[in-house]
Amino acid sequence: MNEHPYGACRDMLGDLNDYIDGELDQELCQEIERHMAGCENCRVVVDTLRKTVLLYHALPEEPLPQAVEERLIRQLNLTEYLTIS
Repeated sequence: MNEHPYGACRDMLGDLNDYIDGELDQELCQEIERHMAGCENCRVVVDTLRKTVLLYHALPEEPLPQAVEERLIRQLNLTEYLTIS
């Protein structure tokens, strides 16, 4: 069995979101595609991430309940954005 260079997999992980969003330059895209051609694990990761993003974008947008939104704003220290009625 051939030893796989898992370091190359780790190096690629940081660029996957931009790769899937089509925001990487062509040279880096080609490098990722060459890696995936020989790495089934990374192909599975990329395919799963791509499908997850597509499913997320297909969900209907639902507003947060006001109490949840207020807690989130307070946790993020963005209280100047609170519009409490």
